[in-house]
Amino acid sequence: MTVPDTSASLAGFTVGITAARRAEEFATLLTRRGASIVSAPAIRIIPLADDTELERVTSELVADPPQITVATTGIGFRGWMEAAEGWGLAEQLRVTLGGTRMLARGPKAKGAIRAAELREEWSPVSESSAEVLDHLLAEGVEGVRIAVQLHGATTEWEPIPDFCEVLRCAGADVVPVPVYRWEPPADRGPMDQLIEAIVTSAIDCVTFTSAPAVASMLMRAKETGLLEGVLHALRGRVPAACVGPITAAPLEELGVPTTMPGRARLGALARHVAEELPRRAGRINAAGHTISVRGACVVVDGTVKQLAPAPMALMRSLARQPGRVVSREALLAALPGGGDDTHAVETAIARLRAGLGTPKAIQTVVKRGYRLAMDPAECNDDGEPTASLPAAPAHNARYVRTVVPG
Repeated sequence: MTVPDTSASLAGFTVGITAARRAEEFATLLTRRGASIVSAPAIRIIPLADDTELERVTSELVADPPQITVATTGIGFRGWMEAAEGWGLAEQLRVTLGGTRMLARGPKAKGAIRAAELREEWSPVSESSAEVLDHLLAEGVEGVRIAVQLHGATTEWEPIPDFCEVLRCAGADVVPVPVYRWEPPADRGPMDQLIEAIVTSAIDCVTFTSAPAVASMLMRAKETGLLEGVLHALRGRVPAACVGPITAAPLEELGVPTTMPGRARLGALARHVAEELPRRAGRINAAGHTISVRGACVVVDGTVKQLAPAPMALMRSLARQPGRVVSREALLAALPGGGDDTHAVETAIARLRAGLGTPKAIQTVVKRGYRLAMDPAECNDDGEPTASLPAAPAHNARYVRTVVPG
């Protein structure tokens, strides 16, 4: 099938979405720019109304109020107030918190505080928990009772939550408030499909809007024996776009490069992906045509060409070594399902040529295999290609996070 390029910046690109909250809104922001979406919510938030631990801590704070309250997330603080409403404690909690000094980690937490008709005393410009911690330590916390609204559950891939422990070591009486917790999705099918798409480079980018979503995907990849494959892909051909540094932290701890907007906002992330993917896209000049291989399609002279899995697999193999001969055996190994009949390669090559609409772009090299017909200007005097698609970074390379204004 041929789809005309409507000049949308993400036409032909396939983007994976792991968000649970606001996933539909985020998908709309990307599809408006021409992207195809693979959606697989990585987590589900446990309802707060039935959380007995949160109810116990809330009652404790009402009975023995803190002097300082730290709100770390907007959704968490709002959920806390809504849960207290269900327990008949909302007004008591509001009065209690109104008598404390309230600190908000960022704008979303600040907005949730004000929505509850409360007022924050201070909020860091960086939206960083570290800056909140520095602020508290600078003024001294010995003997001070501090309520800290926690982000949620942690795993081996999430940063160790040392915020409360540092305050305790400084002499504070810390009351952790476990506002919301998460679990893996009930239906693992979509996540398994996304993981497979990452491993096979069938998508061009995967996006994350929370650290728990990163952790959940890594946990599932480990359970299914695909963790190393996922990490290898994320270190190379499938960039991980994160909404902000807190979300990116678990990946960067594993040596995975991440890219993110300058502001940790959903709209900024969509704009960033729309700018970053076209910039990273490799282009090959073959037989007078400009070809760009995407995760699930090929763009020829600006027109998106959708290919079946077999010809798409061969196109990826040829594009990894543009201009160089790829043997029939290597191409056979790349075909979905494998097999040992090289005639399957000839059939898939025929379908590839037809799908591209540029038969001369794929050359047959007698008794050797096939190659992309690089233009003479792209080859040296011996006919060898002088350029290729951007290579994946070496496994032990130093990774640098890309940050651009949102």
